[in-house]
Amino acid sequence: MTPKQKRFCDEYLTDLNATQAAVRAGYSLRTAYSQGQRMLKNVEIKSYIEEQLAKIHDEKTASVQEIVEYLTLVLRGEMTEQTLRMVGDGVQTIDSIDVPARERLKAAELLGKYYAMFTDRTKIDGAAPVQIVEDLPEDG
Repeated sequence: MTPKQKRFCDEYLTDLNATQAAVRAGYSLRTAYSQGQRMLKNVEIKSYIEEQLAKIHDEKTASVQEIVEYLTLVLRGEMTEQTLRMVGDGVQTIDSIDVPARERLKAAELLGKYYAMFTDRTKIDGAAPVQIVEDLPEDG
């Protein structure tokens, strides 16, 4: 990959606009659209962009495991939150307090939903034949 192509990739990752990325990478305004579209079809460039998007996603997105661990810490009361407390003459200090019971209850509810603990429905899997019977009027 050339330095100009790499610059295109990095610019493309900022807003996912191929034409603007081509302009910012140094391609002319007249050819920016076609150059951008052409480069997005290049296997090496496409692979690099997908790899970078995966890294960004991994760094900025919480995994299911992280969420479950956090909710478990809240539920068990192992998390604290910060709050302001007056100490006099208009002065405040920051204190750490235990997570309130309503937050622990909400964490328990979310974990219960995740583990499907509160479902009232019965799940039945399998195939069953369906018969449609039509009642015919009686002649009489």
